[in-house]
Amino acid sequence: MLSTFKATICKAFKRLDTIKNENPNLNQQTWFEIQPCSTINMFGKQVVITQPSSSFLVYLLGVLTTAVGIYYLAIEDGHMSRILWGWSLILWGVGALIAGTSYQAFGYQLKCQNRSVCRWTSWWEVIYMMFQQVSMNVMLVAVCYSCTQGDLLTASIIYAVACSIIYIILTFIGGFKPIKSWITFERMVWFCTPIMFFFMGLNGWRYFTLGTAVDLALLGSWALIWLTMILFWIYDYLGWTNKLWEAKRIWFSENDVLHVVLIIWAIYLIPMAEYIVDL
Repeated sequence: MLSTFKATICKAFKRLDTIKNENPNLNQQTWFEIQPCSTINMFGKQVVITQPSSSFLVYLLGVLTTAVGIYYLAIEDGHMSRILWGWSLILWGVGALIAGTSYQAFGYQLKCQNRSVCRWTSWWEVIYMMFQQVSMNVMLVAVCYSCTQGDLLTASIIYAVACSIIYIILTFIGGFKPIKSWITFERMVWFCTPIMFFFMGLNGWRYFTLGTAVDLALLGSWALIWLTMILFWIYDYLGWTNKLWEAKRIWFSENDVLHVVLIIWAIYLIPMAEYIVDL
C-alpha cells in the first residue's frame, strides 16, 4: 500500500519532464555552447557550475535578502509590519537561492545531464515561484499594517491568504498535470502585478495627501522593483544576452540585470526599516 502510494507520487512529480523544451536541440553538448560553464571538484566529484558569474549574483541576492529579513525580525519592537516584512524577505531570499540552484548554478545536473534533450524546467524552479508569490502576499499585509486600518487591512489579509492558496494549488496542478502556462515566470508576474499597482496607488495617494515619510520610503522601494522589471524586459527584448555572448564571449544576462537591481533594492530596505511601523 505504502509503496504503491510512493510510486504514484513519484510518477506525478516526473510528469513535469514531459513538457517539451522550447529548444529541441539543447542537449549535453549544446548546453556548453550557449552559456559559460565551469567544472569544479566538489566532495570528490566533478561538478558543472552553469553561468558562474550569474550564480554568484543570484546567491548573493538570496543571502542578502534573507539577512535583511532577519534584521527586520531582530528590530521588530512589537510592530507586526516589521515582522511580516521580515518573513516576506526571508521567503524572497530563500526563493532566490532555490531559483539560482536550477536556473543557474546546478542547472546542468538538474535539467541536462544524461538526457538526450534537456528538461524545460525543474521542480526547483516551480517551488521558487511559490516562494516568490507567497512572499509578495505577505509583503502586501505588511504594507497594509503600516498604511491601513479596519476593513482594508482585513481585506488585505483575506486576499493574501486566498491568493497564496490559489496560486500554490494552481502551480502544483500545473506541475503534476502538467500545464506549461501555469508554471511560467510570466504567470507568477501576472499574479504579482496587481499587488504592485496597489502598492503604488496606496502609497502614492497617502504621500500626496499626508506627506508621510513611510509612504515616500515605500514608494522608493516600489520604484526600484518596477525599474527591475522594466530593465529585465527591455534587455530580454533586445536580445543583448546572446549578442554579448556570441560576439564577445561576455556573459551578462537579463537575469543578471534583474539580480543586480534587486541587490540594490535589498540594500535600500536596510535604512527603510526605521520607517516601517504599525499605523
